[in-house]
Amino acid sequence: MTFRSRKAILMHKALLLSAFLAGAALATPALADDAPTTPPPAFTITGSAGVWSQYRFRGIAQSDNKPVFQGSVTVAHASGFYLATWGSSASAGNSTVNIGGTEIDVYGGWTHAIGKTGITFDGGLYGYIYPGAPAGNYYEVYGSLAKTYGPATAKVGVNVAPNQKVFDYYPGTNYNVYVYGELAFAVPGTAFSVHGHVGHTGGGFDYTKDYVDYTVGVSYKWKMLTFDISGVGTNVSHSDARNNPFPDQTGTPSPFQTYRAAKAVVLGSVSASF
Repeated sequence: MTFRSRKAILMHKALLLSAFLAGAALATPALADDAPTTPPPAFTITGSAGVWSQYRFRGIAQSDNKPVFQGSVTVAHASGFYLATWGSSASAGNSTVNIGGTEIDVYGGWTHAIGKTGITFDGGLYGYIYPGAPAGNYYEVYGSLAKTYGPATAKVGVNVAPNQKVFDYYPGTNYNVYVYGELAFAVPGTAFSVHGHVGHTGGGFDYTKDYVDYTVGVSYKWKMLTFDISGVGTNVSHSDARNNPFPDQTGTPSPFQTYRAAKAVVLGSVSASF
């Protein structure tokens, strides 16, 4: 074989190797693009735990204006269905409200966006369980609509407690309706947010009368922690408490304790979420 022939063969092999390497280089991105991605999990678990300076439910003290521990766990499915539990400690003292030292709520529902409206629906069934005072156990059917406008979120909702055994202990109406509105605003460029809530209770859970409760507060988030300070109260007045006092833990109608449980207070909390 002549030198010229060997040179031609080597050049032919070099061209084949170059073509193979170029093809491999072009094929590599295609393989990367075709690689399967990990789908998001079908279920997610979230929760929180913290300490509050007191427990107020719809404006009414549930812990004799004393500090409490509270926590929650939620299991949510990608379809929008979820199941959750929430709990709080409590104390009665000589208050007009005694929930037996502990409250454990269990609730579940479904949440989903309504088409392209930007409105989110949330609805379900909510159970209130009081292990130390089972006569107070009851449930509500709830629903709400929420919409976000930039850093602001508005929400309106209703909770209905239909006729059930708990109303045997409340004279008059054998159902209760709670309607409310909320507005939250995240301060752009900061970890601060402000929030407000106003609600109306009417029916078997009236407190001296059908009444209005409100909350206005400021929150600050740092990593997993949320610090909050809020003003919470109702429109129950001294005269309302005098005219329709609830009994304290001795069974004596007490205008003082009736008003104390509903008066405006400053409530602080520190909670962690996961």
